[in-house]
Amino acid sequence: MADRVFPKPTSGEKITRASDGKLSVPNNPIIPFIEGDGTGPDIWRASVRVLDGAVTKAYGGKKAIAWHEVYAGEKSKTMFDSWLPDETVDDYREYLVGIKGPLTTPIGKGIRSLNVALRQMLDLYVCLRPVRWFKGVPSPVKDPSKVDMVIFRENTEDIYAGIEYEAFSPEVKKVIGFLQTEMKVNKIRFPESSGIGIKPVSKEGSERLVRAAIEYALRYKRQSVNLVHKGNIMKFTEGAFARWGYDLAASAFRGDVVTQRESWILGNKESNADLTVEANARLVEPGYDMAPPDFRADLHKEVEDALKLWDTHGNKKWKTKLMIKDSIADITLQQVLTRPAEFDVIATLNLNGDYLSDALAAQVGGIGIAPGGNINYVTGHAIFEATHGTAPKYANLDKVNPGSVILSGEMMLRHLGWDEAADLVIKGMDGAITAKTVTYDFARQMEGAKEVKCSEFADAILSHMG
Repeated sequence: MADRVFPKPTSGEKITRASDGKLSVPNNPIIPFIEGDGTGPDIWRASVRVLDGAVTKAYGGKKAIAWHEVYAGEKSKTMFDSWLPDETVDDYREYLVGIKGPLTTPIGKGIRSLNVALRQMLDLYVCLRPVRWFKGVPSPVKDPSKVDMVIFRENTEDIYAGIEYEAFSPEVKKVIGFLQTEMKVNKIRFPESSGIGIKPVSKEGSERLVRAAIEYALRYKRQSVNLVHKGNIMKFTEGAFARWGYDLAASAFRGDVVTQRESWILGNKESNADLTVEANARLVEPGYDMAPPDFRADLHKEVEDALKLWDTHGNKKWKTKLMIKDSIADITLQQVLTRPAEFDVIATLNLNGDYLSDALAAQVGGIGIAPGGNINYVTGHAIFEATHGTAPKYANLDKVNPGSVILSGEMMLRHLGWDEAADLVIKGMDGAITAKTVTYDFARQMEGAKEVKCSEFADAILSHMG
């Protein structure tokens, strides 16, 4: 067996999976980390001090993280002539939970994003992106306090599966030829010059993402799970995602959830106990009288099925249940601006989630403070990460906001079950920002702010932990 390009950790213990499927976390867990490229080293030095400080304060020295450096990106290429050594993936796999800073995407034909590669190699199917506002953070919207959402973005399918064929290539000619000849496709407007991308969306992939979102919402007593999709156009991929999500909710969580349409039907019955199925259907679908017979029949069955829930969900008991609803992606991007209070937990496919998480981050201070985690809830593997880029022009200047990695570390602590330490990170961040002791990106937008360095912002967070 070939020698490792970097050593194994010399202290700490492994996180394991207990027999009940939950993480078994020792008091000195080994946590692999990648400091990142560009501004990554500055950010990591600040972040690790905050995370260690929170753990020490919360547990009085009885718990401590055994940090284990692994490598990817420019530093790895320089040291080992590899953008992503096998040992890095192996260690993330072996030690289950890790964290990373921002990574450069290598330049070159056919070279894929290192972030995407790690997600796919470890099957980290959930990209978890909580979005909340810290009081005092500059925002372009009138009332950012209404933005409190958690996005479950499917991480391994959709366009990000990377199944693409370049225009004019022999491969794309084969694909287009098959579509035209075998599948009788005539909707490719310019077949001679088209690139082709394939968008896989599976039942299994959709269900495990929605299951994770519902379990999270129930655990943290959230109000709703919104399935965001573009199923009005992509009926057999995005539309199927929504249908499979609803079916999963009804089959696996029936006693704990109610769909939005079921709430309408039950509410109609509560307002008028003598309402017939047909009259109830008319209230649910205003275009009922113009609908074809088969549509009406399906609607009648939907009403009848909802009314079968009366004993468990009727008489307003549905109001205590987790609401499952859906919305079209483009309308969602508008309504998170105009009606943010109506959104809570969001489950969506990869590309929609990419747009939505960055758009929401802009409402609460920008992607520089937005945390993220990539998780497989079945195997226990998780990598928490900065959601922004490497910003190489600011490298080694001790200038940029370390908030994204710090808050990703807060997510990691909570994932480990170390909620007391996680709470201290939030308390410290909240206190530093409220005191207007902030890095340049916030200071230039906050009247009376004291601009501090990246490392000094970490000092401020630590001081506000109490």
